Amino acid sequence: MIPTRSRFASACPPLPPPPPPRRGLRNMPSLRPKPALFNPIFRLTTSGLLRRTGAGGAVRAMDAAQVFDRESGASDEPDQRARLKIAIVGFGNFGQYLARTFAAQGHAVIGHSRSDHSAAARSLGAAFFRDPHDLCEQHPDVVVLCTSILSTEAVLRSLPLQRLRRSTLFVDVLSVKEFPRNLLLQLLPPEFDILCTHPMFGPESGKHGWSGLPFVYDNVRIGDSEDRANRCRRFLDIFAREGCRMVEMSCTEHDENAAEIQFLTHTVGRLLAKLDLKPTPINTKGYETLLELVENTCSDSFDLYNGLFMYNNNSTELLERLELAFNSLRKELFGRLHVNLRKQLFQSPDGGSSPGAEEN
Repeated sequence: MIPTRSRFASACPPLPPPPPPRRGLRNMPSLRPKPALFNPIFRLTTSGLLRRTGAGGAVRAMDAAQVFDRESGASDEPDQRARLKIAIVGFGNFGQYLARTFAAQGHAVIGHSRSDHSAAARSLGAAFFRDPHDLCEQHPDVVVLCTSILSTEAVLRSLPLQRLRRSTLFVDVLSVKEFPRNLLLQLLPPEFDILCTHPMFGPESGKHGWSGLPFVYDNVRIGDSEDRANRCRRFLDIFAREGCRMVEMSCTEHDENAAEIQFLTHTVGRLLAKLDLKPTPINTKGYETLLELVENTCSDSFDLYNGLFMYNNNSTELLERLELAFNSLRKELFGRLHVNLRKQLFQSPDGGSSPGAEEN
């Protein structure tokens, strides 16, 4: 005969009856957890990473965002995407000048130079690497060449390009543009992006800010992907946010204009410096402008001036034009002096011409 109740069932106490519904809360949803139809082993977390812990199949992710962090994390994402890691090769005066603004806008800055500028880098919140291999192993998004014009090729050839990401953006900030454009196209792998720029200011002329100062750029070679185009825009946005007047111009057109704008200015300033001009008690505004021109141009290295001459095809022609203009002006001055002297020599006391003046 089969028993109606097993001995195992008799050992289990009966379940208590459900509590009666409370008055006034009949339509409220129950807050008690409902039994699951099945116990899942894996569950997708907010981070997209799964992890099973324990025998009960609970799923956890070590780096999953917490509920209370979700909004704050989402608000930080655009800032993180806009943040660039910028390597400055040539961490001298101008490189540090740019690094200060890069770091102030929240970008990560790393520097490299032959000379030790580690102390200056620390004061700017930047890292510094003497070894170019160590620098390239940091995998910067952007490499900015801040070397002198004369040393650009040697410095570029010294960089272990194979240690960089193949999509790295190279930017030059030299005062001439056709020379670095051709050099970068020649030496860089075709996967690298190239942006030629010229901030038309420096530590002296831009010491009160960059608002209204021209920044010239030429997108020489930027990849077709949206990420590369965005990276280029983010770098240019650094200067736009500071109020620069952004001017897109080809490298050829830049050098044609820069020969007159920059090389001529430096030539006149250094020519005046040869005269050893001094301030006087009766300075005029024009004379003070000349003294300021001497100070501004001669504060830059002669290598810069020499580079403006050697690596801009238009500079030689400009020097020839300047010499012709000076000779023409001198000829005009001495021509007028000759006419005045002739009048004084051959004019008679009564205002008429002296005898024989007609024959001369």
